[in-house]
Amino acid sequence: MPVLPDDRKKRRAEACESASSGVRSTVCPRNCYSTCSLLVTVDRGCITGIEPDRRNRATGEGVCLKGLSYVERIVSPDRIVFPLKRRPGTDEFERITWDDALDTIAENLLQARNDHGPQSVLYYTGSGTKGVLNAVGLDFWRLFGGCTTTYGDLCWPAGLEATRLTLGENKHNVPWDLVNARLILLWGKNPAETNVHQMRFIDQAMEEGARLVAIDPRRTESSERAELLIQPRPGTDGALALAAARLLIRNDGIDRPFVEKHLLGFDAFAGMADSFTPEEAASICGIPAGSIHRLAELLGTIRPATLCAGFGMQRYTNSGQTMRALIALMALTGNIGRPGGGWQFANLQSHIFSSPRDPLAFYPPERPGGPVRISISTARLGKEILAAADPPIKAIWVERGNPVTQNPDTNSVLEAFRSVDFRVVVDQFLTDTAREADIVLPAKTFLEQTDLINAYWHPYIHLKRKILDPPPEVKPETEIYRLLALRLGIGEEEMLGRIPGPSEEELESFLEQKLKQIPGATLEKLEQGPLPAPAAEEVAFSDYRFPTPSGRIELLSKEAADRWAVDPLPLFSEPEEALPQVADKDGMQPLHLLTPNRKETIHSQFGNLRLIRARNPEPHLLINPDDAVRRGIGTGDRVIVLNNRGSFEADARLDFSIRKGCVSIANGLWIPEGSAVNFCSLGRETDMGHGAAFHDNLVEVKRAFS
Repeated sequence: MPVLPDDRKKRRAEACESASSGVRSTVCPRNCYSTCSLLVTVDRGCITGIEPDRRNRATGEGVCLKGLSYVERIVSPDRIVFPLKRRPGTDEFERITWDDALDTIAENLLQARNDHGPQSVLYYTGSGTKGVLNAVGLDFWRLFGGCTTTYGDLCWPAGLEATRLTLGENKHNVPWDLVNARLILLWGKNPAETNVHQMRFIDQAMEEGARLVAIDPRRTESSERAELLIQPRPGTDGALALAAARLLIRNDGIDRPFVEKHLLGFDAFAGMADSFTPEEAASICGIPAGSIHRLAELLGTIRPATLCAGFGMQRYTNSGQTMRALIALMALTGNIGRPGGGWQFANLQSHIFSSPRDPLAFYPPERPGGPVRISISTARLGKEILAAADPPIKAIWVERGNPVTQNPDTNSVLEAFRSVDFRVVVDQFLTDTAREADIVLPAKTFLEQTDLINAYWHPYIHLKRKILDPPPEVKPETEIYRLLALRLGIGEEEMLGRIPGPSEEELESFLEQKLKQIPGATLEKLEQGPLPAPAAEEVAFSDYRFPTPSGRIELLSKEAADRWAVDPLPLFSEPEEALPQVADKDGMQPLHLLTPNRKETIHSQFGNLRLIRARNPEPHLLINPDDAVRRGIGTGDRVIVLNNRGSFEADARLDFSIRKGCVSIANGLWIPEGSAVNFCSLGRETDMGHGAAFHDNLVEVKRAFS
């Protein structure tokens, strides 16, 4: 390991000397719905308590297990606290000085640039940590002369694009407005594990008489109080939505004045949806037709209604069209723009400093020239690195991400990384990606640098104040870039206004400049607690202004057809990797592999900590007993999950909570654990938004020792 056990007491003592005592306000910057405001207690420089900051109305009732585990994460004996270099020809790392690390990096970057041009360097950044200062990396690479980067995203772009095409903007009612709902639909979302603070508002709404419906192939903790649980075959939610829409229209369950005034394409949509009878949709989805009738009855008779859609559901090759069909249900019933109603997917009202609609995030450029070549699909990362030419990829820099196991098709990503001459990873731990690096640089924790943070569920902007000094040899990424820039001949004047620092005063001055985009906002005001973004709406679209080409909610979208080559209506089609029409010789169909998040982790983060592992020590594969018995599998058996792309192993757990034909295991498990799920996925994109369609994934499951 890079950090010796003997170092632990010394590092803890150094940390305890580095900060004053007291209670400090900050915010968790992880890629999570909640973006919790926190009050951190420091005693002689050590973190001794983490409590919710109740000034954030969305997250004021508690801190999740991940948040509490920061007490361990910051001083973990496995944390990387000095630069590491791979020993030639081995998988082992040795400690080196910062001078050696930066000299080695500069030498290899200059060689790649001199031999093949700056675009031979791939800059890969994930979304593991949010923040304005975490986004300055691209400015460094522009000063370097350019680089190659990626487009698309692993997380949510199909749903973002579906929402933008239909409603014109990604925003929804504030989280606490959910209390006003009388009907709540959790469609492919399990907030009890992935958006824990939302459950408080769901509970409050139900105490006031709200009804709860859950639609998910799994029976989850969130669905336990639902009066209706529908478990469709994965990837068929669009057919379910269209059949429900047909019943709403035929049974006069729609809000006709709203439809006539605010919808574009209703007649065409109604004609298309009319072909999706409940019986046909039931056959497609593998559910009782009566469930569809019941869903339509609830939607048609209870107002207001809110549909909360999960991210996992829009990671199929047909998912953009699916999400458009779901939004249509809220539009048909007049639930857009009213308290307690609406479509909840992403609330980007606080995204003042950057926008997910920026071409650098999701779309390839109109013109591929220029210093930054945005030419590699995040969804197809491994194969496109291998295929890159003119120039080829010769060096890779990774920060805030773990693409080896979090991107689809781990086998091809591994092959691609191992084919490249030089690799740098900036991280707090030796992740699967860091283990492929030539140089590993230690990353700060969120308490070790001031920054500005926004959210994608609630409308607040936060100041993430520095509370602790980092360990002596840990440098914030801004400082890493500054030191490297100087070695590459980039002067202080060139960095001015682009790569701030090194002093805290200079960092704060940089952030103050960013805050000028928000009238009246200052660091001093943010010290008093989180601020709502300017013009943030408690009820989204309450003015019934929809920034679409027509100014209406577009059920018929010409842009969808022109940009993404899909039907202008949200027509259902099977995902590319759907069940075959004919079973195998033993009469068995393959199984859908579901890879949800779990409460204790955020993808591949936190799972290595002792506190987290104590709660969930061994990965397991959830399988329906009917599917297990047919394969001779019992609870506790070691099984192999496989397809023609790869395999992984896990212990089986038989459970009727998952529908027949599906198996489920948490994503984010590391290769040494034996259960890295993306060995079985394929790198391909969603139908819109350049998302990763890794949930199109059929597998077989066999006993490991048969």
